Parts: sequence; structure tokens; C-alpha cells
Amino acid sequence: MSPLPAEWRALAGAVEAVLVVATEPVPPRMLAELLELPVEQVEQLCAALAAAYEEEERGFEIVRVAGGYRLQSHPAYQGYVERFVLDDSPQRLSPAAMETLAIIAYKQPISRAQIAAIRGVSSEGVVRLLAGRGYVEPVGRDQGPGQAVLFGTTALFLERLGLDSVADLPPLGQFVPDSAAVEELEHVLRLRGEE
Repeated sequence: MSPLPAEWRALAGAVEAVLVVATEPVPPRMLAELLELPVEQVEQLCAALAAAYEEEERGFEIVRVAGGYRLQSHPAYQGYVERFVLDDSPQRLSPAAMETLAIIAYKQPISRAQIAAIRGVSSEGVVRLLAGRGYVEPVGRDQGPGQAVLFGTTALFLERLGLDSVADLPPLGQFVPDSAAVEELEHVLRLRGEE
């Protein structure tokens, strides 16, 4: 791995060995403890490894997700990986589940009643499904009457989306139509209502 200084090569091997057996992203602090290095050096080492993998056009990459590092297949080989795992692929989430998951991700912590108010329908079963799959979990209780359970996303959610934190979610503004589009839509809906 040419981009790595010679003294880091053994350490790089240790990082690779740990990440290969890890079932979840490994926090830089844990790697720092294992390697007996400052966290900043671990971050530099992981960045150098990522650059080396990219330069060598490897089939995998080291990425930072859910607050830690993991090895994963390179996006350039997605088609091959999809064909390999196609038979074992888990069921996809329904549009209602995706909508509910997005609401929780952007509005967390949020109660079931608040989710239902945004969606306009009860989300009890969908929240239960998302919790069962490990994408959301109870994160506290509302201080108001009834002390409703509040939900938030999990590290698994971040890992599956390839995000380091919820702050990395795309801004909602890019999904909202501008005022001219909203006015045009309202105009069309009014015309249809008059027919």
C-alpha cells in the first residue's frame, strides 16, 4: 500500500483484521485503544487506508458510518454483490414504512401520535415493524400528559444508509417544491374541485 508510511503498515494490517471480524462499525476510540495510538492518528490511518484501497481499485473500501469504521464492498461492484445476495435479500419496506421511517429520522424524538398527525393515519403497526427490524427504538418519554413513548433511529439505521450520524441526512429543503410549484398545484386542485 504505497500511500501508507512504512511504520503504519503493521498497524494497517491490525485495523483490517479487526474490521474484517467486526459485525458493527468499530468506533475510532476503540481502534485507538487496541492500537495504543491517539484517536487522531487512527483517523489518519483509516483515511490513508481508504486512499490506498481507492488507488489500488480494490473491491472493498473502508468507510465511516454510524460513528465507526467498517469494510464494505465498493459501490462499483454493486451489481455483482446484488446478484450474489439476491436470493437472501430481506423484504423491502413498504412505502408507508419508508414514509414513517423518514418522519422519525427527521423529527426524532417523536411519539406515535405525532407521527400519525403528520401522516394522517395511525402508524402503530408500522412503528412496531420498524422497531422489530431494528431501525427505530424508544429513546425516552414525552413530558406531557400520558408521557408517550418517543422514538428515534438506531445505529443499524445509520449503518444501512451509510451515514455517520443523523446530521448527515440530506436537508429536507431539497425535497420541498418551491412556492411557484405549490401555487400551481393549488390552482390545479381548485380547478378540479370546481368541475
